[in-house]
Amino acid sequence: MVDLEKAPGARQQAGQGEPVRRSDAEGCLAVAIRIPVRVVVLVLVVPVRMVWDALVVAGRFLRDTVLRPVGRALAWLGRAVFVWPLVGLWRYVLVPLAKGVGRLGHVLLVVPAAWLYRWVLTPVGYALAWFFTRVGVVLAAIGRGLYAGLAWLGRYLAVVPAVWLYRWVLAPVGHALAWCGRQVARGVGLVVTGVGFVLYWTVRVLLVLPALAVWRWVLAPVGRFLAVVGREVADALGHAWRIAGHLSLVVGRFLGTLLRWTVAEPARWAYRSVLTPVGHAVRDTVLRPLAEAGRGAGRAARQALATARLTARQARADVRRMLFGEPAERKPVDRREPSAVEARTLGSSTTALTKD
Repeated sequence: MVDLEKAPGARQQAGQGEPVRRSDAEGCLAVAIRIPVRVVVLVLVVPVRMVWDALVVAGRFLRDTVLRPVGRALAWLGRAVFVWPLVGLWRYVLVPLAKGVGRLGHVLLVVPAAWLYRWVLTPVGYALAWFFTRVGVVLAAIGRGLYAGLAWLGRYLAVVPAVWLYRWVLAPVGHALAWCGRQVARGVGLVVTGVGFVLYWTVRVLLVLPALAVWRWVLAPVGRFLAVVGREVADALGHAWRIAGHLSLVVGRFLGTLLRWTVAEPARWAYRSVLTPVGHAVRDTVLRPLAEAGRGAGRAARQALATARLTARQARADVRRMLFGEPAERKPVDRREPSAVEARTLGSSTTALTKD
């Protein structure tokens, strides 16, 4: 809460006749503006905050019940329609095709190009390098001779006369022109300085000083007043928004409790006390006997089908016997292992047959 009383130090300073500081004036202005602004802003903000909280709750419910399942379904559909076919196309079509094209290009282009480079271009390049090296040596010797001759001619036909002309003609003329230019620049500088001094004081007296006075005695106080008002309005909006949030929370809890006691609890009591016993009674008196009767009918039907299949199988066997006679009896095969005596007898007979 805002302390509307003055501090003891402030009272003493006021009693001693000291001038009130700017911060104290702004504090008094803030105290005078704060409470009405906060009351008005609270009245305006509470409905907005309650509507905002209701929209947030509705948006969360819509996100959890509609948008998120729809998004997951669309994501799965997008993977099934776009991603998986593209992955299969890349993995089983494009990659093998690219590997085949790469291998074919290696065989048809890289190997012949490497052979051509190794056995044709490299020897030709070495031969050309040797030839141009020898030619370059000869041309370099000729060029050095020509350069020396042209350098001597250029020195005595161009450089020496140019140096003499610069030293004895151009340099004195340039110094004279530079001295004249400095004098002219000094005079122009004095004129410009005087004109600038006059213009400076004219602009200062006619524009700067009135603008400074307007800023200091009009705009700055108005700006401070507006800053205090804006700060208090912003603080009031923040307090009102928080208070409206607490009020919205209380209203939401009240509505939730009201819905729970008027809808959820009666529905739960009806489900637990009425529908559950009725459902159990219906299950015990109707559904279970029907299920038992259905299972009995199923067993009887399965037994009848098994009896019919067995009768049909026997009839087919009788018809087969009447048409083709009794099937030949299969002799049982002795699958036991031979004893030691039988093994020796079998081995001796096999040896005799081998000798014969």
